[in-house]
Amino acid sequence: MFLDPGRFVPSIDVPDDAGRVAAHWFVWRGNTLLVDRDAGGARVPMARGPQWLGLEPLRTVYLGTLDGEHCFAAECDEGVDAPAPMQWAGLRSLFGAIDDLTFAVAGRAIQLVDWDRSHRFCGRCATPTERKPGERARVCPSCGQTHYPRIAPVAMALVRREGELLLARSPHFPPGMFSALAGFVEAGESLEECLHREVLEEVGVQVGRVRYFQSQPWPFPHSLMVAFHCEWTGGDIVPQAGEIEAADWFPIDRLPTLPHRLSIARRLIDHALAEMRGDA
Repeated sequence: MFLDPGRFVPSIDVPDDAGRVAAHWFVWRGNTLLVDRDAGGARVPMARGPQWLGLEPLRTVYLGTLDGEHCFAAECDEGVDAPAPMQWAGLRSLFGAIDDLTFAVAGRAIQLVDWDRSHRFCGRCATPTERKPGERARVCPSCGQTHYPRIAPVAMALVRREGELLLARSPHFPPGMFSALAGFVEAGESLEECLHREVLEEVGVQVGRVRYFQSQPWPFPHSLMVAFHCEWTGGDIVPQAGEIEAADWFPIDRLPTLPHRLSIARRLIDHALAEMRGDA
């Protein structure tokens, strides 16, 4: 789930020709996206505006262009029905149903709609905020406080030792699925410090030789996943009660069910497997 800079160009201010040409509309009702879905997959609607879909949005946010075509996010009231033959669908349910780039733009869209909604009023003085031209921000006209979209960084660690990967499962995972360890970065903490702390807390082992892999925005709800490879240096696995349902060392030729290919966790695991097999 990565935004291709060659195809998606982010922008902030609404262009002059908006409303005169069809655009991709990422319309949300709560956490569900308006899509046209059939046996061939799902698509977000193309329209000159939400009124062309029979909708009156509570708010709209300009996102940029995808393959040269404008993209907007919008939010409708919770009680609004989807215009036939379209339907509302949860973003997770669209894994594999829409193309990866559209999914990535949808992830950006839901985060910006949520930010625009939750920062209508200043958190310092409660004055209604205003959008800041040329910048993705809302500013308070009374006290001057500027509110930017919130991003929560997460450090992800894939621990390995000779021929094995340490994988764990949360109680919230689908049955049988295991993944890399991950945790939110705390205030005043570096990514590397978070990684060491989370691995020790979640499974009781120590790690070293930390290597950065990749990062990925993750819209559940507004995270930035930062993934690392690391090596086991000591300790026995002791799953953290309430957080880790199960954890174990898995030989690379006998792995459990892994996360979806769109997730950075799967990319991290696949990269480790290629390295350990000598394919990288």
